[in-house]
Amino acid sequence: MRPTSVLETSPFVLADEDRERLSARLELAVQRARRSGTPTLATLTLPLPADIDPSAVACASRRASEPWFVFEQPERKQVALAALGDVTEISASGPERFAEVADRWRVLAAAAVSDPHGPKDGGVGGGPIAVGGFAFAPDGGSAPHWGGFQPASLVVPEVALARDERHGERRVRMTLSALAAPDDTPEDLLARLQGRLSELRSRPLALLDPAPAGRCHVASAMPPEHYEAAVARAVELIRDGEMQKIVLAREVQVHAPGEYDPAAVFGVLRAEFPSCFVFCVGRGDSTLVAASPELLVRREGHRVSTLALAGSTRRSADPAVDDHLGEQLLRSQKDREEQAIVVRRIERTLRQHALWVTATPEPVLVRVANIQHLGTPIRAQLARPLDAIELLDLMHPTPAVGGEPLARASPLIPALEGLDRGWYAGPVGWTDATGDGEFCVALRCALLNRDVARCYAGVGVVKDSDPCAELAETEMKLAALLPLLSS
Repeated sequence: MRPTSVLETSPFVLADEDRERLSARLELAVQRARRSGTPTLATLTLPLPADIDPSAVACASRRASEPWFVFEQPERKQVALAALGDVTEISASGPERFAEVADRWRVLAAAAVSDPHGPKDGGVGGGPIAVGGFAFAPDGGSAPHWGGFQPASLVVPEVALARDERHGERRVRMTLSALAAPDDTPEDLLARLQGRLSELRSRPLALLDPAPAGRCHVASAMPPEHYEAAVARAVELIRDGEMQKIVLAREVQVHAPGEYDPAAVFGVLRAEFPSCFVFCVGRGDSTLVAASPELLVRREGHRVSTLALAGSTRRSADPAVDDHLGEQLLRSQKDREEQAIVVRRIERTLRQHALWVTATPEPVLVRVANIQHLGTPIRAQLARPLDAIELLDLMHPTPAVGGEPLARASPLIPALEGLDRGWYAGPVGWTDATGDGEFCVALRCALLNRDVARCYAGVGVVKDSDPCAELAETEMKLAALLPLLSS
């Protein structure tokens, strides 16, 4: 009996029928590109075995320095999206960056040669898809260490793998994409995609080294006293009536004895923070990793979901103490005020574009591994079509990461912080050809570049804020990543 090759047993090898379908779409895309003189996107979505781990495949199969993306919320039916490579990048900067990216994606997706029923069956990962994120500020990310992370950047991946649940059954799908230029041939495009498929591997995520050689050095980018002084100045401005709230962040750097493995860091975050949005966004030699508790926008047709998150306290291993801390947070006037500011702004923004907006009457506790927050889930029914990127334009930044009023807080944030936030506190996620999508806020995150990790954490400052207590809260939030990166 002839032995079976690894290639023949791979779930990523195209069957003859699928290869013919893909070839036909590539040929049509090339024809359209030649007629219009404009590159045309072609995609094909295929089912994969339900036990495939999209994130593990992406981590095991990524090429050096190429864009890559993994995005999960494990507790929510194990929803996951992973993407490799880029057939094109849509980037922009400045105040109109959201609108510019939304327009360009809409035009590209509308002209795509894709599955007639792909995205319409719901869920993530059917048909054309774009992944990426946005800096906190319109021109954010100009510091050298944020190189590759444009103020607005969506990538159309060469290969996307998505996992979700439909009708009680888990499904995994793979979408292949190619951008056909007028001088391309269908044969070359097909060969390129088949070559990429031959590189895909399904392996478990790498593990962190339990006993690394050497020691890590941890230091604040700015002295802690600088942060306390910034909070004190912000409190003065709030008490003088300049604003109601401002969010101030700080950066802590970890210098490790060896290079970080983003896949190993991601694996630990996924296991320890299953209720959070756990993601990696790789650009060049850098990777942004995070375990964020905050949903900014989930758009499903005309339905919009978001989460107002503000106010925090620690967790305890003792259930009774943990419950007591949560009750204290729910009764804290300072934290309730901070939470209410965020809720009011989000509701006011959505009401201008919705038939109805509803929020829980009281905030609830949102608990993750090391911290608990006040959270208010908010839902809305859109009165007219607005896609996910347009919704981001309306809502970012909420007072949970910016300030109120925003016009007054925005220029003060970099002036008081003294740092370039880059993508910290910006939206990260995905969108598809229908305008659906999901974006979280990049919180509890670290930018990894070889042997350096830059960790970010911020707090909401209101009139009753205490500088020493706010510094301590940043330490509590940094504890999501610092022990992992500095061990």
